[in-house]
Amino acid sequence: MTLRWRIVALVAAATCAAAAAVGVLVHHASRDRELSQARDGARTTLDRAAVGYARTGGVQGSGAVLDAPGLPGDLRRLVEKGHQGTEFTTGPGGPAMWAARPADDQVLSVRLDMSTAMRDIGALDTNIILAGLMTTAVVLPLGVLTAERMSRRLRLAAATARRIAAGDLDARISPATRPHDEIAEISGAVDSMAAALQERLLDEQRFTADVAHELRTPLMGLVTAAELLPPGEAAGYVRDRVRVLSTLVEDLLEISRLDAGAEEADLSPCPLAPVLEEAIAGTGLTARLRTGAAGGTEGRDAMAGEAGGQDVADGPKVWTDPRRLTRIVANLVVNAHRHGREPVEVTVAADGRTVAVRDHGTGFPDDLLEKGPQRFRTGVRERGRGHGLGLTIAVGQAQVIGAALEFGNAPDGGAVATLRLPEEPERPEEPARPDEHLRS
Repeated sequence: MTLRWRIVALVAAATCAAAAAVGVLVHHASRDRELSQARDGARTTLDRAAVGYARTGGVQGSGAVLDAPGLPGDLRRLVEKGHQGTEFTTGPGGPAMWAARPADDQVLSVRLDMSTAMRDIGALDTNIILAGLMTTAVVLPLGVLTAERMSRRLRLAAATARRIAAGDLDARISPATRPHDEIAEISGAVDSMAAALQERLLDEQRFTADVAHELRTPLMGLVTAAELLPPGEAAGYVRDRVRVLSTLVEDLLEISRLDAGAEEADLSPCPLAPVLEEAIAGTGLTARLRTGAAGGTEGRDAMAGEAGGQDVADGPKVWTDPRRLTRIVANLVVNAHRHGREPVEVTVAADGRTVAVRDHGTGFPDDLLEKGPQRFRTGVRERGRGHGLGLTIAVGQAQVIGAALEFGNAPDGGAVATLRLPEEPERPEEPARPDEHLRS
């Protein structure tokens, strides 16, 4: 049960309980008052009849009766002991108040009929029930409206929190300022948390961009100096380390641009197979390119300097940015070779828009499958060494081109990265110009 209906049920229960409590109190108070008035009236009548009986020896016209046949047994036994008293009965004759006292060897009694008083109390009870139902009917819609308003504000806070968790740090609830409003306090706390988190991430992004930018200039001098070293094993090692450092700096700059949202895709229809072959060739690594079709699967090995020798321009076309798609696939292939084991396969599904890159290693670690790629974290030791930036860049570039990049493990072993490219948007047909109909 949602919070809204819990509040509604609580309001309904509280209203019914309050109406029932008031009804019970009013009923008992009215009944006690009627009985008290009837008891006083019966005693007064009995005392007057006793005075007349003592003076005249008779009770005619006094409203009292000697040895009345309907006198309650308990009251009769009380009088026989020399006492006087009253008793309320609801016998066959209807509700009545009896008063009795000794009169010589007889019992002098008075009976007051209370049928009208009891009917009035019954009518009062009915009116109380109707009033309770009317009160519930009025209060319940107000409770529903109040609960709906509270629930709507809480749902807004929850939705905003989910947007923040998904990466939209500009999301805010912006609650109205209300004194002693707990929901407004929660909403304000969520907004403050989002603002603090956004400022912290922006500081980290600025720091990353500044570090990469400041390193770029001295690094270019280092690259130039490394190229001037005389040939030898030490010079080759220095050039390799400088190349790795240069790649790291370029990756950091690219990540900073992705974080800042400065990247924009240049989307256009392009053949998929040539882009994939170019991406594989650019890595200098081997990968088997497999193209899925309705009737089977065609595959060929591709590597640096090899394009397969086939005309692939007529293959499936996708709506994407070729440069960014090349970057994504290249990073996935490099990651598969660096952290997995050969053979590495790049497979195009039958729909022509889904590309899967698979290795035959130990698979992605559970932490990556749960939280996604994280910079400077490569997972378990078995996945090898690296900076953890390749998959982060691939995910960022996939978002830029509107694609979805998913990570998983194959049932028979190996990591699988699946890239789902967007469909080509429908283009409105351009109306033919009038002069085109005049051409022959």
